[in-house]
Amino acid sequence: MLLPETKEREYRFKLALRMGLPIFALVLAFISNTLISSYQNLQVSFYIESIVLLAISIYFIFYLIYKGFNVRITEPISNTFTRDFLYKYLKKDIENKKDYTLALISIDNLHDINIRYGIQKGDKVLFEVAKYIGEYLKDKKLSNFPIGHIKGGDFVLGLNGKKEDFNTILELFCLKSSDFMVDDIEVNISGTITDTTFSNNLEYMIENLFELQEENKIKKVISQKEEINPSDLELYVIDAMKLNSMTIMTQDVYENSNLIIKECFIKLKSSNGKILHPKKYMKVLNRLGLTAEYDFMVLQKSVFNCISKDNINFAITISPTSLRNPNFLSKTKELINDNPHAKGKIVFILSEIEYYSHIDRYNSILGSLKRIGVKIAIDRVGSLHSSFLYLRDLDIDIIRFDTFYTKDIKNKNYNSIIEGLNVMAHSKGVKTWMKMIENKEISEFAKKIGVDYRQGKELAELININED
Repeated sequence: MLLPETKEREYRFKLALRMGLPIFALVLAFISNTLISSYQNLQVSFYIESIVLLAISIYFIFYLIYKGFNVRITEPISNTFTRDFLYKYLKKDIENKKDYTLALISIDNLHDINIRYGIQKGDKVLFEVAKYIGEYLKDKKLSNFPIGHIKGGDFVLGLNGKKEDFNTILELFCLKSSDFMVDDIEVNISGTITDTTFSNNLEYMIENLFELQEENKIKKVISQKEEINPSDLELYVIDAMKLNSMTIMTQDVYENSNLIIKECFIKLKSSNGKILHPKKYMKVLNRLGLTAEYDFMVLQKSVFNCISKDNINFAITISPTSLRNPNFLSKTKELINDNPHAKGKIVFILSEIEYYSHIDRYNSILGSLKRIGVKIAIDRVGSLHSSFLYLRDLDIDIIRFDTFYTKDIKNKNYNSIIEGLNVMAHSKGVKTWMKMIENKEISEFAKKIGVDYRQGKELAELININED
């Protein structure tokens, strides 16, 4: 048992004892008085009843104390519903009402506030934002709505009606909050909204809120996204995984004028012919714990395709968490050792948002893969902080620049960054790779600064691997 749990039990016991002492004293006083004044007329049943009364009093007091600690519907920092209670409340609301809307309101810079000003200031910001939400919606004639603190700086609230009824209110709230401050601390607030037309499942609705939040951050157009019911999407993904069914497209990557790599782009295909894009199914795989199984399935396909290709590498995107999974790592080594034609012809493309701190272990894993001929490429260099750190700390073969830079090739500041990263990589003996080369200007720039590998529509189109 952890120390906090031990201390919690001690605290509850002492509190129960303090609360129980007056009752115990009254019961004992009553019994003592009765014994002194009427002991000659007392029957045996009185003594039994007294003992039972005392035992029940003790049990009742301890039960109330322990049960009271276990049941809490509001959290002490923001004074909003706890996540567990909010989920129960919202599930009932969704079941009982035809149209229901969920809104996510987030404090985007809460982590920065905690670091700069301290956790207590961060807690105060949480409280003031929750209060601000309540006051704003009260002015809009919305009251008695459920609101709860989900995690970090994220609040979810439930509103009775369709999202069209609240879109404008949320947009105005986000605009008005641009000047919101707590003790002269700038607070950045954003919001997203969804309703039961997307799904009647609470977990899916909340997951959709966070997906919309991420898409808004990178300014994607939501209206262009094909919506699939999340329950159906999960079934499609499971179906495709069971059937080992996928479509593979490749695009050629050139070193000077020589074809050196074919990058694989994977889409899952369900039995009803539904084609699923990675942006849709990867989160489902993560949630179902199937990411490593999916990565190995893709690897098997790539190893098979190596048979007919001489001196051409097949590059596939692999989740770093799969690489660090001992079972996946063991099966990968066994697969490549059993297929000598694939040795030296597989490239793993890796990227992750958070830096993996056990860097010696990570290097050891990558080293064991490199010994069987797997090349390691780090993606999104120049955009993700972790990718730059991995260039610094990991023993890798290739880095690939983020497409953010190739989209605006005329920006001299961006070009200077690419040139600097290119020099840095070459000084470490690491090859460089630029993708999404869409025109001759970008291609010439890549050649000029000495990028090793070039990829894009200017050089080669995507093709179906089965037709190649």
